Amino acid sequence: MPQIDWHATLAKHDRWLRTVVLARLGESGAVDEVMQEVSLAAVRQQSPIADASKVAPWLYRLAVTQSLLYRRRQGRMRKLTTRYAERFRPGQHDPRPEADPLAWLLADEQTQLVRQAIGRLPRREAEILLLKYTENWSYEQLAQHLGASHSAVESRLHRARASLRRELEAPEGVEVER
Repeated sequence: MPQIDWHATLAKHDRWLRTVVLARLGESGAVDEVMQEVSLAAVRQQSPIADASKVAPWLYRLAVTQSLLYRRRQGRMRKLTTRYAERFRPGQHDPRPEADPLAWLLADEQTQLVRQAIGRLPRREAEILLLKYTENWSYEQLAQHLGASHSAVESRLHRARASLRRELEAPEGVEVER
């Protein structure tokens, strides 16, 4: 069984895996940390991958798993921090300054609306849209990297686009039924 050169393999798949992680987490600052965990998990695997053509779907599942673990750790940390803050500073709240709307240009506002709409989508839908349009992948490439069939990718993209369209058409602050 040939050994996989993990350095080269991870470098080859780095960009699209980062997109998956970003879609799952919604915060760009955490992508490097999660990607480091993905790399460590890939190198430390207990049983080697038998079929080298299945590396991309395996890495995809690994990235999703590590993203979920990261979100869980962050949730625990937020909970701990909140409990600590409430314990030692009762009654004080952290005021958040509102963004100055005059500072934004129309293009930035539109970009922000799209990002917010994507943020309200289910993670899988946001992920496939981001992979399709940031990586400019074909349906075949998406199917190959996600370990899904061509028709499954088509239907997931169709549903994701419809959901995004509904989110963008909905008045701001109104929850859209899914």
